[in-house]
Amino acid sequence: MLTGSIGKDDESNREKWLANTLLSIPKGNKILDAGAGEMKYKKFCSHLEYVSQDLATYNGKGDEKGLQIGSWDTSKIDIVSDIVSIPVPDSSFDAVMCVEVLEHLPDPIAAIKEIARVLRNEGILILTAPFASITHFAPYYYSNGFSRYWYQYILPKYGFSIKELTYRGNYFHYLAQQIRRIGDVANRYGKGSALILFMIKIFSEILIFLYKILNKKSKGSEELLCHGIHILAVKK
Repeated sequence: MLTGSIGKDDESNREKWLANTLLSIPKGNKILDAGAGEMKYKKFCSHLEYVSQDLATYNGKGDEKGLQIGSWDTSKIDIVSDIVSIPVPDSSFDAVMCVEVLEHLPDPIAAIKEIARVLRNEGILILTAPFASITHFAPYYYSNGFSRYWYQYILPKYGFSIKELTYRGNYFHYLAQQIRRIGDVANRYGKGSALILFMIKIFSEILIFLYKILNKKSKGSEELLCHGIHILAVKK
């Protein structure tokens, strides 16, 4: 296990942002968790009327390519449907969150259009997706990620005003995350010898140390590369 925390805190940083953002929604509001999966963010919605939606076809193993979770339980999903055709009336929800879902959709723009339909006017959209990612949950993996320019172009087309757009991590955070994966990737795909894997660990420790220093000095490197982008928007 490589030392330090840089490159390991992507998920925890996303959860902190989600927790704070969801807590800002007024008590009793009705929220849709679109593409909810195992509903891991329901824990931040105890003050809200929470409804989950998912296609519920991923089983944790997928096609066994890339990164898979192993097991995946969607048996408690409230609405089993395609995200581009959710069987509820227009303006059914006060808020919608869609967390790390867009990269798993063949038509993410259609999903944004449908979210706009089910969200009331002045309703809140909480959206996160990768800026860059490696293959995961295949075959349900259609895009590596989305830039700020995608959100700034697409969301206003469907009536959304972006109130917050923030990067999660930066260039050095992202590289550190991938460095931490080299050993596993080399073992799985490169069939590295024990000596090669040992050398990878030594050089990885050095790089992680250097990335930690560079991260502290970073000014704007997230515009080149980062883990993901957080969006808070309001339907006009």
